[in-house]
Amino acid sequence: MSNESPQNPFEALMRQTQEMTQDFLKAVNPAMANITASNLDKLWPTMPAEMMEAFFGKQFNPGGLDAKTRLLLTLHGLTVQGALAEAQIRMTVRHAVEAGASPQEIAETIGMAAMFGGVPAMNKAMELAKAAIDEGED
Repeated sequence: MSNESPQNPFEALMRQTQEMTQDFLKAVNPAMANITASNLDKLWPTMPAEMMEAFFGKQFNPGGLDAKTRLLLTLHGLTVQGALAEAQIRMTVRHAVEAGASPQEIAETIGMAAMFGGVPAMNKAMELAKAAIDEGED
């Protein structure tokens, strides 16, 4: 760990946590030493639509929301959080597409979040969503 003492206690805690996480990942699997929060979503595969519907859809609540709607609601909430949730936004977009959401529905969901999270958060989420959708088309 670093011996430098930052002025902000929150910054010190974040730095310490990041260093401990990196040390742990190196000990468990040296190939994971370069994993960061910004690319953590690449470790989580996209679930098949049937599995998402079983876990997040109407399987346990037949009168409730389907998986696509739940994922779009999740995307809305993550967009409002802004840059704190970049990996989660990419992962949620991938799952929403798999659950049947169109790029238009994803864009509309993100656009609606601008009212609560601001235009910068919306722009960042749109950028992340476009990258996730483009990556999935390859």
